[in-house]
Amino acid sequence: MTKIILFNKPCGVISQFSTSPPHQSLKDYIPVTGVYPAGRLDTDSEGLMILTDNGKLQAQISEPRYNKTKTYWVQVDGLVNDLQLQQLSSGVAIDNYISKPALVSIIEEPVLWDRIPPIRCRKNIPTTWLSIAISEGKNRQIRRMTARVGLPTLRLVRVAIGGVTLSGLPSGKYLEINQQQFLAQF
Repeated sequence: MTKIILFNKPCGVISQFSTSPPHQSLKDYIPVTGVYPAGRLDTDSEGLMILTDNGKLQAQISEPRYNKTKTYWVQVDGLVNDLQLQQLSSGVAIDNYISKPALVSIIEEPVLWDRIPPIRCRKNIPTTWLSIAISEGKNRQIRRMTARVGLPTLRLVRVAIGGVTLSGLPSGKYLEINQQQFLAQF
């Protein structure tokens, strides 16, 4: 029987089971053996991770050729203008590639758990929250995209992979679900 775990990764936790001081790892939160992350979140990012013991399912979740959309809520430094939204939506030149088009919209500040450590707050510089959905998932892609258009990322939370969402799962907690439940959402 396939094991599937949904995990709400806190900021500062690395996306692997092996230890890497001074950071905590998945091992500090998930006592289930034999499962591996289907994709990663960088140490500074938070939110949904899916872990499984099924290699085929792991590939369907994480490999770009399967075009699984990953949705992020992103707090950026500054006010977002129409040109920046258009650039993020149509693809951004990053290093030696252009990101695929993304679904991008401005959203109200979401109700989230406290981030530890908290993001920096500057009195005279407003922030904007965006919803960004991509199907690629290259290394630090969202952060690089927003920086490229002049909007440094302050906080990044993955809220969905395909149709699977955090659905109220608290930060640092995990939920084991069966394959039938997972596929009904995925």
